[in-house]
Amino acid sequence: MRAPNRTIFLVLLVAAWLLTPWPGSAGAAPVPGSYAWPVRGPVIRPFEAPASPYGPGHRGIDIAATPDTVVGAAEGGVVAFAGVVAGARYVSIDHPDGVRTTSSFLSRVDVRAGDRVGQGDPIGATGLGHPGIEPAHLHFGARIGDLYIDPMLLLEGGSLVDLIRLAPLEEEAN
Repeated sequence: MRAPNRTIFLVLLVAAWLLTPWPGSAGAAPVPGSYAWPVRGPVIRPFEAPASPYGPGHRGIDIAATPDTVVGAAEGGVVAFAGVVAGARYVSIDHPDGVRTTSSFLSRVDVRAGDRVGQGDPIGATGLGHPGIEPAHLHFGARIGDLYIDPMLLLEGGSLVDLIRLAPLEEEAN
C-alpha cells in the first residue's frame, strides 16, 4: 500500500481539527507552513504514518543536528510535559490551534510543564536522537488529539541551501 501524499495529510489534518472539540483552541486552525523549525538541519528520516493507532510507523521526523544544539519552540503555546520517559528527555507543547508538538531525545530540558513559550523560545538542547541511529538528531513530532500528523505540513518553507549541502560545481575548461 502506498503512503498517502501531502495533500491527503493536509485534508486529514484540517478535518481532524474541524471535527474535534479542542479546549483552549479559540477557534484557530493549524496553518500549514506557519511553524518554525525547532533546529536547522536536513531531515534524515521522514514521517511514516502508522496503519493503526498502535501499529508500526515513525510518528515524527528526525532532523540532523549536532548534540547540544539549542531547540526552539516551533510555535507559541503552553508546555504540557517536560521531563524524562524511559530514560529519554522530552518536551511537549500544546499550541492554541489544537496541535501538540514534541521534541524528543534531548540532552537537557530548559522549561517546565505550565510554562508559556513563544515561537523560537529555547526549550532545551538536542541529544543523540533515537538510540543506535546516526547521525545525531532531534526527533520532532506533531499530533492533533490522538492523530499523529506529518510535522512537515506545519513547518515553514526554508531555503534548500539551509537544508542541503552540495559540493561546488567544477567549472568546465573552455
